[in-house]
Amino acid sequence: MTYHPWGRGYKLNRSEKEQAVQQLKEAFEKSKAVVFADYRGLTVAELSNLRKLLKEGNIDFKVVKNTLAKIAAEGTSVAAAKDFFKGPVGIAISHDDPVAIVKKMLEFSKKNNKLKVGIGLIEGSLCTTADLKTVAEIPSRPVLLSMLAGVFQAPLSKMASALNATISKSAYALEALKNKKQES
Repeated sequence: MTYHPWGRGYKLNRSEKEQAVQQLKEAFEKSKAVVFADYRGLTVAELSNLRKLLKEGNIDFKVVKNTLAKIAAEGTSVAAAKDFFKGPVGIAISHDDPVAIVKKMLEFSKKNNKLKVGIGLIEGSLCTTADLKTVAEIPSRPVLLSMLAGVFQAPLSKMASALNATISKSAYALEALKNKKQES
């Protein structure tokens, strides 16, 4: 049986620790959003379900030793959350949609109250749990893009309709004039 290098009961040698810190630092630097959660009380099956839910949104969930996480956070925007690295902390990292990570974490915590969503960092800004709940109410990126496309499309379609109406009215007026001349 092999153990995950960051898991419990596994002693890391110095090079493994350095590699783990480097990987985590790179993940922190590339991330658009990071959410911290207390996962105490979750079973292995529940943690697997959480990871599966997050993987659907291209989000990583890591359970990392706090000392390694603090070292990895140095020099990144995650350093602002250094004080939160106490007790068992799970770290969800998203490189894509910052809203999706918050929605998925809060969705899981509603279904399973053992997961306590703590603080988060969204594009470098530290957010409290209340802030994260507010962010979760924002529609997803595809929905926002479709709304934006609709906003751009509406004036264009109105203009096209107006131009079409003008042309149609001109055509009807010419047809009526032609008919009137033919009658006279």
